[in-house]
Amino acid sequence: MVVAVRGSSKARLGTLVAAGLLAGITGVAHADVKAGVDAWSRGDFPGAVREWQAPAAAGDADAQFNLAQAYRLGRGVPKDLGRAEQLFGAAAAKGHLQASDNYGLLLFQRGERAQAMPYIRSAASRGDARAQYILGLALFNGDGMPKDWVRAYAYLTLAQQQGLPQASGALAQMDQHVSMADRQKSVAVASQIAAETEATRARQLAAVDLGTAPGRTAVDETPAVPASSRAPSVATVERAVAEAERVAGRSSPASAGADYTITKPRVAAAAPPAPARTPVPAPNRAPAPTRAPATARPVGPAMPSPAPNASGAWRVQLGAFGVAGNAEALWVRVRGRPELAGHGKLLVPAGRVTKLQAGGFTSQADAAAACARLKSAGFTCLATRD
Repeated sequence: MVVAVRGSSKARLGTLVAAGLLAGITGVAHADVKAGVDAWSRGDFPGAVREWQAPAAAGDADAQFNLAQAYRLGRGVPKDLGRAEQLFGAAAAKGHLQASDNYGLLLFQRGERAQAMPYIRSAASRGDARAQYILGLALFNGDGMPKDWVRAYAYLTLAQQQGLPQASGALAQMDQHVSMADRQKSVAVASQIAAETEATRARQLAAVDLGTAPGRTAVDETPAVPASSRAPSVATVERAVAEAERVAGRSSPASAGADYTITKPRVAAAAPPAPARTPVPAPNRAPAPTRAPATARPVGPAMPSPAPNASGAWRVQLGAFGVAGNAEALWVRVRGRPELAGHGKLLVPAGRVTKLQAGGFTSQADAAAACARLKSAGFTCLATRD
């Protein structure tokens, strides 16, 4: 469980579950909403609900959103998705983005696809991984819209690189149907989507700073869900959204939207923390016996490290990032893998994002084979040509 009290607009602009547009709210209503958030953080869910009921009835969007979360989760009140949807809708009508995105997902889940799709598209435009996943499946299947496998692959790639587990399985299935040429096209499309997401986020931050968007004091809940193994060629969005609407999004404005790799760990109440590893001390070595110079055996020269093969025109692309430092962070994670041994790091500017690539592969087959192994290890990878 994650509970957040919202404050500075520049410090807080997140996606659907993890944030909202934040500005100060004055008066008694704000105090009641904050008191409810404090109660929620202590585990006093009934107390939080009591604090939110009056301001929600008076039309406070934050209180409506928080009360909707309580009904959605069944904490402090009996679980009631219908009531949650009603409250999310009321807050969404006042411009509450978190409520808007949750409202769209609940509408879609109960089959109101036409009504929900504008909300899904809007959430995807802000970089929400769940919405990108749903929109990508809809584009792949032609579910309520024309099929577009290039954009579908791009959206699923962005969702996967944010850590959405369902997207990894969907991409593995798409690889069997989407041609290499279309996958290469999707790289540019994904970069364009990422840049547009950054621009949308910047406009929303400006709206908060100028006082044209409502402030937020909200609670967040981000339960994890098991990954789905259903193939995208047969999976409908209705089935997918039942899982996807519970998956966490981003919390940091610096990393949301175009930072698609470094994921925030999920908080699972029932999962015990992993035990810390105790470093195994290296055994003490006995001193080597002293030998006479005449009998000393010559020591051969150390084997040199293989030089990077920079002559190949093929590369593997590992991600596209709005924050260049995150590309470096991913490289630190992957540079020691055998698939990339001897292949140098390439940081390629592409508009407002930076592509992380490893170069020097002699053929498409070599690059594709390396990508297959990297994907099996959980990394996103696409073979591309210089």
